[in-house]
Amino acid sequence: MDEATRKALDTDLTIDITTIGRASGVPRRIEIWFHRVGGRFYITGTPGRRDWYANLLAEPWFTFHLKETIEADVKALAAPVTDPATRRRVLGEITRRVGATDPLEQWVEHSPLVEVTFF
Repeated sequence: MDEATRKALDTDLTIDITTIGRASGVPRRIEIWFHRVGGRFYITGTPGRRDWYANLLAEPWFTFHLKETIEADVKALAAPVTDPATRRRVLGEITRRVGATDPLEQWVEHSPLVEVTFF
């Protein structure tokens, strides 16, 4: 990974991701935020069902599209975060940063959360 991409991962927030539709097999691109917590990268959403998350559960390889400070497409792998203590720690940090109004327990119990590894 080049220096410009590393810097963007440190400073940017809004990205696009392209997942593969779990039923259709068709690429699906959406805009979303990513978060860096404790030196690791995560994607989450407000509590509720999300198609992007279901797609990543079925096919964890996806494209992470940087688009704020640079334009770059990075191959990535999503791993669902299921451990309650890890979810509470990571989502607690994220909800504080974004000023979420839903109670943390609702996020821990009902929000999608994946850790992202880049290749």
